Amino acid sequence: MRTALTFLYRAAEILGAVFLVLIAVLIVSQVFARLASRMVPGADELAGYCMAASFFLMLGPALRRGAHIRVGVLVDRLRGGPRRVVELVCLGFGTALSGYFAWFWLRMTYDSYDFGDLGQGVLPIPLWIPQAAMGVGLVILVIAFLDDLLAVIQGREASYQSAGMQSEG
Repeated sequence: MRTALTFLYRAAEILGAVFLVLIAVLIVSQVFARLASRMVPGADELAGYCMAASFFLMLGPALRRGAHIRVGVLVDRLRGGPRRVVELVCLGFGTALSGYFAWFWLRMTYDSYDFGDLGQGVLPIPLWIPQAAMGVGLVILVIAFLDDLLAVIQGREASYQSAGMQSEG
């Protein structure tokens, strides 16, 4: 199971990076097109969709690596049982909240598909396509939270704690 989860997080990182590269390609193509007195139709909206997809796909892997901003004013002062309880509450809340967002985002994506919603820009892009990438990212975030919640329940450290130790050392 750990191998499959590691693969999932890595695949999300790679796909998120691909979307970042696509943004760069769109920007460079716009620059060269403008030098040739041309335009790249829809490049702005495509770059926006790529940015949203990249951001959401990298949420779960960023949690696992300890890259999210955490305010540990209270948690860092606690040790032992009290710290574990606070971590469990925070991870439970994070899992529930991200699960709520993922559920409703995926429902909205299905509605966009069902209604045939199109983007408002130059290119009539079906909105469910960029929304689906964002939904996948939210589902991966839920899995990452659940992964850490189960680890703390089992008495192990959350991934972001051990990742933070590695980056500090």
